[in-house]
Amino acid sequence: MAGPGACHPGRSTQGSGTAQGKELKADLSAEAADRLDAEDELAAFRARFVPITDPGVVAYLDGNSLGRPLRATAERLQELVAHEWGARLIRSWEERWLTLPEEIGDELGRVALGAAAGQTIVADSTSVCLYKALRAAVALRPGRDEIVTDAANFPTDRFLVESVAAELGLTVRWVADDDIAAVTGPRTAVVTLSHVDYRSAAITDLAGVTRLVHERGGLVVWDLCHSVGSIPVELDAAGADFAVGCTYKFLNAGPGAPAFLYVNARHHETFGQPLTGWMGAADTFGMAAEYVPAPGIRRALSGTPPVLGMVGVREGVALLAEAGVDRVRAKAVALGRWVIALADAWLVPLGFTVASPREDDRRGGHVTLRHPDAERLARVLIEHGVLIDFRRPDGIRIGLSPLTTGFAEVRRAMERIRELAG
Repeated sequence: MAGPGACHPGRSTQGSGTAQGKELKADLSAEAADRLDAEDELAAFRARFVPITDPGVVAYLDGNSLGRPLRATAERLQELVAHEWGARLIRSWEERWLTLPEEIGDELGRVALGAAAGQTIVADSTSVCLYKALRAAVALRPGRDEIVTDAANFPTDRFLVESVAAELGLTVRWVADDDIAAVTGPRTAVVTLSHVDYRSAAITDLAGVTRLVHERGGLVVWDLCHSVGSIPVELDAAGADFAVGCTYKFLNAGPGAPAFLYVNARHHETFGQPLTGWMGAADTFGMAAEYVPAPGIRRALSGTPPVLGMVGVREGVALLAEAGVDRVRAKAVALGRWVIALADAWLVPLGFTVASPREDDRRGGHVTLRHPDAERLARVLIEHGVLIDFRRPDGIRIGLSPLTTGFAEVRRAMERIRELAG
């Protein structure tokens, strides 16, 4: 799904034309990969991660599903267990922990989401946050009875759209051929889409889609799982309504780390969410007879904050702030070009095709290769140390995490794929 401004994969060229109009072939040598690593401004950040100790791993190219652990996260967890939990015990809730969802949310918003303070909160899982956002958005558009999403969206998103529609008696309208305009109108309450397609890595025009939906009176809920920490996001500038996303991919916060929910400040006085737990109440410890929502984004909370999981989020956001999301994006683009060049030279002759956009500004942080026997090949690759993932029906995703992935590492992986698929 790509929407207005969507990518349409075109042919790429390698190198530039000679005086005779011939193309120069790209240098795909090991020496070229070493030069790219030597010139990489982010190369030093790789030492900030826990080393991969499995000698059988050739390359880790699945950081777009689970990022590698930070040394700082391990150290901070030990400190928290020993002092904040071990020594201060329950006193740490009042001294430190209760405000973490908002504090870390503000940092995440500033560093990665283009969101001013007070609009982002860290909580729950992506699925729960998406459910909250969908219910809140529908309630803000009474009299409208349709939810719009992409038929190729991530399963959780599609399943939750159908669930909310069934609960509220709404109709689901499915986007086909990227034509959002064709399925939105006066009955549209909410459109929910992924900013970056989880299969192809195609980037959707977030600002353009938001503008189109607003012109038709609807609201938009964005899924940022495959963009946050990989490409710059400007929610406030785009006028976005709601956004959700996970933190265990490009933010390296750890398996099961809490997700985040963004609600634009213009909705704060009127939005409500369906899981009205005590942490989202105006007086958390008042034990009131009736629920009164907290002001602002805190009303999006439900249950007890996952303090241990938030450690990884805070450290991941801090590292991204240090590296700079623009530099991260620049390296992701360069890594994507490198994968596509290697694929064209080595893998296309073996029956692979590049299923991701070739245009840099249309491609997110991974490259998907298609092959008729992809499911079997994916298992073989993983068995031989190339850690990728398979996406049905025939996609092998090459995940490119700019803070941990190197050019020589990618070349070794692509060389191994060529050997195993040949």
